[in-house]
Amino acid sequence: MYSLSQLNKVASNPARFWWEINRLYYSRLGTRAHNTRGIDLFESDWDNLLILDACRYDTFEEFSALPGTLTSRVSRGSATSEWIRANFHGRSLHDTVYVSASPMLYRNRDTVDVQFHDVVNIWKKEGWNDEFRTVLPETVNAAVRRATEQYPNKRLLIHYLQPHFPFLGPTGSEQFYADRLNFHWMDMTTGDLDTDPEVVRQAYRENVELVLPYVDRLLHKLPGKTVVTSDHGQMLGERGFPIPVRGYGHPPGIYNDVLTRVPWHEYTNGARKEIVAEKPTLERDDVDEETVSERLEQLGYIT
Repeated sequence: MYSLSQLNKVASNPARFWWEINRLYYSRLGTRAHNTRGIDLFESDWDNLLILDACRYDTFEEFSALPGTLTSRVSRGSATSEWIRANFHGRSLHDTVYVSASPMLYRNRDTVDVQFHDVVNIWKKEGWNDEFRTVLPETVNAAVRRATEQYPNKRLLIHYLQPHFPFLGPTGSEQFYADRLNFHWMDMTTGDLDTDPEVVRQAYRENVELVLPYVDRLLHKLPGKTVVTSDHGQMLGERGFPIPVRGYGHPPGIYNDVLTRVPWHEYTNGARKEIVAEKPTLERDDVDEETVSERLEQLGYIT
């Protein structure tokens, strides 16, 4: 059942109607809450799992020179909120610490029932960069260094925001400035952004190139088996199915190859960790919903 606001959005933007048809196709008329072909992250073998938000497999393969072995996996979601719910909900992960630059789990904390040993929300306070309107990869690495010292016997789930928008490279800095924050998959479809599609693709590639050196540093610092992957991919002008409209971004419920095929890069540094599950550490601070919404809007989400 659709709400009045959802129907109004479709009425004001016919392209949304076609994308909703595509979503219903992939979700089997709404009977699937997530991509059932996707991998179960917490049943996979790793000591440290690095998430590059919205990282396409083909772009990662093109630019990565990381040590180790690259294959691919299928994600359970085509958007972060969907990926979180499909992998996290209903689980007691007392052996895992989630070090996250993304506000998405916090936004969904009332509907996603999960217990990590601890959650390090880098985005809450000093970790958020007001100039670039995101959490920079060097800030993530600094938080990971602290978490590695504090939790030597825990699995680390590390969530970078890049290559997700905002675009931080030279093309992105020039073309996507402050008044173009709402880079959303539907905006390019309707022409709301007067931007050459190749400019979007180049800005995205630069974000992938930007984050990889920070990943490389962690691979050489983190003990044990580290996997680099993504929560979902990113459409950059590909056409949907069965309705062949062009799309940009990562709409939930669209389980095509470009959105669900993600990198799975494995590298082992020294001996494996001795992982121990322990009672969760209670979250000690809070943040108001206005701040959460502001962060998500600056990341390009329409909240």
